[in-house]
Amino acid sequence: MEHLVIDTQDGVRTITLNRPERLNAINDELSFQIERALAAASADDDVRVVVITGKGRGFCAGLDLTDLEGNQRFNTRHEQLDELGWVGRQALSIVHCDKPVLAAINGIAAGAGLSLALACDLSFMSESAHVTTGYVRRGLCPDAGMSYFLPRRVGQVKAAEMIFMGHDVYPDEAEHMGLVNEVFPNEDFHERVRAFAHELASGPPIALTLSKRLLASSPDADLTTLLKQEYNSIQLCFGTKDAMEGMQAFQEKREPVFKGK
Repeated sequence: MEHLVIDTQDGVRTITLNRPERLNAINDELSFQIERALAAASADDDVRVVVITGKGRGFCAGLDLTDLEGNQRFNTRHEQLDELGWVGRQALSIVHCDKPVLAAINGIAAGAGLSLALACDLSFMSESAHVTTGYVRRGLCPDAGMSYFLPRRVGQVKAAEMIFMGHDVYPDEAEHMGLVNEVFPNEDFHERVRAFAHELASGPPIALTLSKRLLASSPDADLTTLLKQEYNSIQLCFGTKDAMEGMQAFQEKREPVFKGK
């Protein structure tokens, strides 16, 4: 894919946004390629964890404002009547990916670029990076799921402040408010993220997928509904060889080796 670099090692698929000259700002083609890459990763049994990062100095600067005509052009009736747009499909492609998705925020993440990171299950930030909602600076309101994901990360009041003011948020504050899981030094940022991803990839794939689905359902489900989903999911887990391996490894006081079966 022209605007992505995709690499897979030991169960970890790294998707690198590859428009460094635009700080990896998103245009129609990049958004389409992100959707395709995530769908492919979700369907690939050899992939256990997905990492999204950016090439060069930026993670993702949001919508490419130099291509407004291209981003707003409707070529078909289907596109004209589309109620989600690429910003909506981008968010859903991450949520619906059956593998844990990690954001490695190596540089600026702004607007829809921050939304991209917020949609991920876990986020890590380099010490030289910063993030911003940024929309009000351009006379715009949130999109790409920010109004959904941001309050669930940092709380309603802090999310309102970030969206209304559009200030830059730097690593210490981002970690303190729970916007990211951890901040890593620049010099070994990608190595630290990769190590975390590989540790996660050693876990039981079926249990991780079911856990992600439960977490995705949690914000909008009532307790009884979620309890039923949990019960059905744990029954599926008990029927896997990985669950047998996990219990046997516990009895034998060794690390389990999960095979996704």
